[in-house]
Amino acid sequence: MIDDRHQYDQEHVSTRIIQEYVPGRQITIAHVIANPDRELCQRVGLENADAIGIMTVTPGESAIIAGDLALKAADVEIGFLDRFSGTLVVSGRLTSVEAALTAANLGLKDILGFFPAQITRT
Repeated sequence: MIDDRHQYDQEHVSTRIIQEYVPGRQITIAHVIANPDRELCQRVGLENADAIGIMTVTPGESAIIAGDLALKAADVEIGFLDRFSGTLVVSGRLTSVEAALTAANLGLKDILGFFPAQITRT
């Protein structure tokens, strides 16, 4: 026996959203932290730095290329690079970190056809 008391109409239907990860060539984060707190530097394993640059790319292996572009463009040090997660962290003077992220962002876009990210700053 069918119970007609619970007819499904728009009021009673909930919306379910499913997100899927589709690998592409993109830069998902490009962010500069100016004048980071000393504790933050210690927590992420960096010496005291004037600035920290964070970039995440897909596919992950392209973090190696981003690191190469960043190092060739500016006087920065690589604090962390992971080819599996696509994470690149650089540190140095603020102008150098900004130049490094800009070069990596534009280099991946121009050379490999990546979708670039807006470089943000805190």
